[in-house]
Amino acid sequence: MSHLTEKIATATTDASMPPAPVGGWRAAFPPAQWLPGYRAAWLRRDAVAGITLAAYAIPVSLAYAMLAGLPPQCGVYGYLAGGLFYALFGSSRQLAIGPTSAISILIAPTMAAAMAGGDAARAMDLAALTALVMAGLSILAWVLRLSSLMNFVSETILLGFKAGAALTIAMTQLPKLFGVKGGGEHFFERVVVLLGQLPGTNLAVLGFGLASLALLLAGEKLLPGRPVALAVVALSIVVLTVTPLAGLGLPVLGEVPTGLPHIRAPNLHLRDVDDVLPLAFACLLLAYVEGVSAARTLAERHGYAIDARQELLGLGAANVAVAFAQGYPVAGGLSQSSVNDKAGARTPLALVFASITIAICLVYLAPLLQNLPNVVLATIVLVAVKGLFDIPQLRALWKASRYEFGVAMIAFAGVLVLGILKGVMLAAIASLLLLIRRVAQPHVAFLGRIPGTRSLSDMGRNPDNEPIPGVLVFRVEAALLYFNVEHVHDVVLAKVRASAEPVRLVVCDLSTSANIDLAGARMLARMHAQLQAAGIAMRMASAHALARDILRGEGLEERVGYFGRRITPMDVLDEFEGVPRTIN
Repeated sequence: MSHLTEKIATATTDASMPPAPVGGWRAAFPPAQWLPGYRAAWLRRDAVAGITLAAYAIPVSLAYAMLAGLPPQCGVYGYLAGGLFYALFGSSRQLAIGPTSAISILIAPTMAAAMAGGDAARAMDLAALTALVMAGLSILAWVLRLSSLMNFVSETILLGFKAGAALTIAMTQLPKLFGVKGGGEHFFERVVVLLGQLPGTNLAVLGFGLASLALLLAGEKLLPGRPVALAVVALSIVVLTVTPLAGLGLPVLGEVPTGLPHIRAPNLHLRDVDDVLPLAFACLLLAYVEGVSAARTLAERHGYAIDARQELLGLGAANVAVAFAQGYPVAGGLSQSSVNDKAGARTPLALVFASITIAICLVYLAPLLQNLPNVVLATIVLVAVKGLFDIPQLRALWKASRYEFGVAMIAFAGVLVLGILKGVMLAAIASLLLLIRRVAQPHVAFLGRIPGTRSLSDMGRNPDNEPIPGVLVFRVEAALLYFNVEHVHDVVLAKVRASAEPVRLVVCDLSTSANIDLAGARMLARMHAQLQAAGIAMRMASAHALARDILRGEGLEERVGYFGRRITPMDVLDEFEGVPRTIN
């Protein structure tokens, strides 16, 4: 057996091809894919992970509900119902579904407006309706196979958006830490209001909050993946119950309804749908991008693939359930999913165990939460959102690309100046504009001969390349389409005019332009005519099959010469220099 054959045989033995994509009803119902292979040994790990996730989720969801301007139980209902239905329709095996800090702060302005008259029921209905509209948009996107179009927010934009969201969220919680009222619509206004209120700081609240913050940060460092927040919540309730601290003006959570949520449809009015539609779309965009990113991270860690389209159905199903359970929009987040993963979750059954645990707590332990200080919930939010401000990633982005860093800063500033909702929209628009700019102004490489070879490469990246006297060879590193052809035309003609010596031949290398539309073909025809009028010949080489078809349809071959599939730029140069062509 030859060395190569041996190598191939070893590779075939050591690794198997990825499984073929599942089709039919099993594709839309992932449990049909993982349940048949479920092992009894996984049951204990899924149960432990589910209980651990519930212990993490209860205090965090209470805090996020308050951040959203809703009664505390709304957040818990999100984990209870959302996790169950994501387990049925989501493709990730470790992703945990529940309220997130970013979506909570998105919801907050709408809920604050609804609760301006003290109507908590109206606010809950609007929040549930937002979840239902978001679910409808998500399921519609799944039906229309729009998963690729949902990725409008680039990683760069998301990095800046998260940093801005972290500061915005922190500014909503800092007044609670100081025991003052706070106020203001946007970040800078909140900063001014807080500074003006600092002389009225309640020292008892501040001291309690700083102690809670210290315990949470220490627990995060010393006991990663453990439900430290639940322990801090329990300890704070005990302290406030058995000591005189309650008389020092520490606001508490108050009554949390005992029992499971009543299943009912949110009150639906067409005008309300109109009002929440932009909010629902922003929630969907943010939830999908963040959720798929977290799901892919976990899937790569465990060696399986997620279905990005199926994630739309999973997200839609989770939010339908949440809407009927009186919650508000939920999403998959990396923090809660990491808790689930580190606790040993092997399948979405862990989410079922988490929901069962949460249901038991709602039935039997809800009254115990009455004396939970609000400042503890504020510190939980502050600790949770600090991970959104990813300084190492921002520093790496600065080193890698100042332009991309600038784009991230646009999103960052947009959130701080305009608020979260408009910041999400700005992030999506900025991502689209960035994409359009890249495809509308592709890089046009001008090629030179690599010394000592018969190969050509970009002279801009390889200044040692030898220019070809009297010849300009260019290569567009993108498809030639209607929105970028004028840029290419202008760049090439500008280069011809700026040439130090007269150009006698222009060669268009089409090897990196697999697609050419009618506008692209006509631009090349126009360029040929302009060059010909100036006494300069033009040839084309390395054209792909589809490109050759449309170029020939426009009569380019009769004008510029034969550009069959075997004609390379070096063949054209050999012909120009009088070197006989060798047929292989």
